[in-house]
Amino acid sequence: MKHFISAHDSVNPHQLVQEALQVKQNPYNFPELGKNRTIGLLFFNSSLRTRLSTQKAAMNLGLQVMVMNIGSEGWALEYEDGTVMNGTSVEHVKDAAAVIGVYCDIIAIRCFPSLQDRTADYSEMVLQQFIKFSNKPIVSLESATLHPLQSLADLITIQEHKKTDKPKIVLTWAPHIKALPQVVANSFSQWVLKAGYDLTITHPEGFELSEEFTNGATVEYDQEKALQDADFVYVKNWSSYKDYGKVAVGHDDWMLTDEKMETTNGGKIMHCLPVRRNLEVSDELLDGDNALVLQQAENRIYAAQVVLKKILEANF
Repeated sequence: MKHFISAHDSVNPHQLVQEALQVKQNPYNFPELGKNRTIGLLFFNSSLRTRLSTQKAAMNLGLQVMVMNIGSEGWALEYEDGTVMNGTSVEHVKDAAAVIGVYCDIIAIRCFPSLQDRTADYSEMVLQQFIKFSNKPIVSLESATLHPLQSLADLITIQEHKKTDKPKIVLTWAPHIKALPQVVANSFSQWVLKAGYDLTITHPEGFELSEEFTNGATVEYDQEKALQDADFVYVKNWSSYKDYGKVAVGHDDWMLTDEKMETTNGGKIMHCLPVRRNLEVSDELLDGDNALVLQQAENRIYAAQVVLKKILEANF
């Protein structure tokens, strides 16, 4: 494994999940693997689970960890080639990435979309520029389109709690007060479908995701119908992909509740966190026995650790 930015960087998701579960059983078995190596965690956006879980995973492997909040601690970066830098940007990414590549053996990056320009966001300029100029393995800690470490943790959690080989998995849209990216929904769809699971995606009309990530899934606009006999229900808001960045108005009834879950097959509740309680999901569900949100958060450690382990083994 050279880079880790999407499901395409894993040949076999099930095998990667099994390796992660092995790591989970003995997380401190590889303290020498990262010895005298350094990982740089670069945050263009805020983080809680991603930062702490990746840092813990790196330390479990013996890696030295450097963390930088680029947005508040670094220079404003320029990404366009050939630009006359007489504006607000202070340093070109080709220089910054090359320097960071000298300091770090692995670079992990978190960079959100603008939700203003779909073409620019979906080009993944930040990740691609760091891949081009740093000459080091790049790990996505969430990008403009995908969140692969979260999705791998989700698959680990499903593996631990599924009762059949092919459970019914439902991704349901939820209300929110602001525009959120399609990132988690895109990524969850991509990984679940690559793993060979059946996926139903339910959302209001007009909130279809890019077919690049959802081809093979069933789209159902009737949430109640979609939830019937579900084994896992993943709750997430996303803004419109077609009418890029648009927020849905008047769909508060899409919040997931106890009553809606009655038709599921004892469905387990999943959410990547942070979650807007009693807007996306009711307190009763989040605090109930079927909620897996804490298990997902814990598995973020082992998702990151197995990825870093494979990168270290393949490149150093």
